[in-house]
Amino acid sequence: VKDGENPEDVAFKWFGDAQLHWVILMTNNITDRYYQWPLTQPQFQEHLEDKYGAGNEDAVHHYENTQASGKTTSSGPNDFSHKVEVNSDDGDPDIITNRQYEQRKQDEYRQIRLLNRKFVDIFVDEFELLIKQ
Repeated sequence: VKDGENPEDVAFKWFGDAQLHWVILMTNNITDRYYQWPLTQPQFQEHLEDKYGAGNEDAVHHYENTQASGKTTSSGPNDFSHKVEVNSDDGDPDIITNRQYEQRKQDEYRQIRLLNRKFVDIFVDEFELLIKQ
């Protein structure tokens, strides 16, 4: 998901119909489009200030150590599966700021799954059938 895109934009680009935005949300298990969808940069900054207080965006959120075994998933550059949150700064762990923590969550939200276009009619028909029951 690119900065500023909403579910309707993605649905229009992918399916050619913005009204199918609910398919995008449903196939990604998104139940709250405001907090489970990527924020724009101004919204992100406002979220940081609201959640952590102005001036605390770059304070320590937690510490992490890197596992010697390496990454345990293949999620590309946003794969932090080899990081372990620790309770103290003993042993020279990495410092993760509030901003970094929240940015990781936003990066996760940007990675969505898209239903193959050839299945969208079947998906919609099946959904309507299930709703009627």
